[in-house]
Amino acid sequence: MPVKITIIGLGQIGASIGLALAAHKDRVVTVGHDKEYSIEQRAKKLGVVNETNHNLPSSVENADLVILALPVNEIREILGHIAQDLRKDAVVVETSPVKAEVTKWMQEALPETAHYVGVVPAIGAAYLDLTASGLDSAKADLFEKGVFLVSAPSGTPGEAVKLVTDLVSLLGSTSILTDFIESDGLMASSYLLPRLASAALLNGTMSQPGWNEAKKSASRGYFAATSALLDNSMDGLAMLTEQNRSNVIHHLNAMINSLLDLRDDLEHEEHDSLVKHLMSAKEGRE
Repeated sequence: MPVKITIIGLGQIGASIGLALAAHKDRVVTVGHDKEYSIEQRAKKLGVVNETNHNLPSSVENADLVILALPVNEIREILGHIAQDLRKDAVVVETSPVKAEVTKWMQEALPETAHYVGVVPAIGAAYLDLTASGLDSAKADLFEKGVFLVSAPSGTPGEAVKLVTDLVSLLGSTSILTDFIESDGLMASSYLLPRLASAALLNGTMSQPGWNEAKKSASRGYFAATSALLDNSMDGLAMLTEQNRSNVIHHLNAMINSLLDLRDDLEHEEHDSLVKHLMSAKEGRE
């Protein structure tokens, strides 16, 4: 029998999952839910899901797998609405990039008969320059040749984890099995730090005299360096950062030290050292 999957949250991530699964109608049946009824209806017309259900509790009643593709600041409330309607052995997956608090919420809210597996999706290289968000930016191949970090609490049945890794395979991606601590450490540097660096660059330049004129000359480099902020609500980003506090502080300190190295090179007119630091960065990016 096909696996029944409910996707809650039909933005870029949730809708892209639905579009990718649409190519496997023999293996999965999808139900979509979004807090915006109009988004649900558009998603169905676009073929994102087989059907929609705007009644949140009933949307998960018969699902084998429930995917919460939501901002972190919405997850806890949604769990309160669906927990008691999950079928026996249902697997709940969420896509938040930070797991520390989410794991606690899952333990508090889910019945003993349900299982939790956390994932962190990384989109494929073809879409690394995609700055749009929401349903209209969803792509069936968004995760093609990408990776998913997959974490589960101790004692989670192997069948539950396999259900999730099988899902990742259907999306054209690769599962990397990890734990919540390691996952949060990786996300501090690869997800949160770029966004905080964008915020620091913006705040540091906008506060300078003459910015109203200087901003007219800002072009591709400035746009690229500040684009990391485009796909987040600031409340959600602040929450993610606070939930991963110790890891983020560690990586902020490392970035501050790197900036100080560049400043010292300039201050002491150390041309060779400046070139060395810049070349190291360029080679690292490549």
